[in-house]
Amino acid sequence: MTSQPTENPKTIYDFTVKDAKGNDVDLSVYKGKVLLIINVASKCGLTNSNYTELNQLYQQYKDQGLEVVAFPCNQFGDEEPGSNEEIEEFVCTRFKSEFPIFDKIEVNGDDTAPLYKFLKLGKWGFFGDDIQWNFTKFLVDRDGKVSDRYYPTTSPLSLERDIKKLLGVA
Repeated sequence: MTSQPTENPKTIYDFTVKDAKGNDVDLSVYKGKVLLIINVASKCGLTNSNYTELNQLYQQYKDQGLEVVAFPCNQFGDEEPGSNEEIEEFVCTRFKSEFPIFDKIEVNGDDTAPLYKFLKLGKWGFFGDDIQWNFTKFLVDRDGKVSDRYYPTTSPLSLERDIKKLLGVA
């Protein structure tokens, strides 16, 4: 589970989360980067297209400062039932993803991870502040502030223009 943020978090850098191996990761390690934060699932109908396109974006823009940050979540259709190890194995073997996969979390309800409470504050979705489904995407600027929120059905490649704008890439 994600640990509590500092009092009244102002940016995502105020949070510490767990990686898939259970180690604490202070999100301030991403200072100055543009982040694409996503709740992922291995057995969703959106899995193949999302991971394929996320890999393309990551490969194309990681050297300019893009980081993809994936949080497995099993709250939608029981589509991420595996352990952290199984999820990492699936993502690394099947999709050859190089971006980090973090600890499985909850993004809605009483046990919502503090980071997701913060992400949902800034950009309202169609159903109030709840995450609608797997692969909801948040784009975070280089200052750690939420820039945009995208629906699960929004293709990662369609975010390229917004990513390039935040990266300052022509």
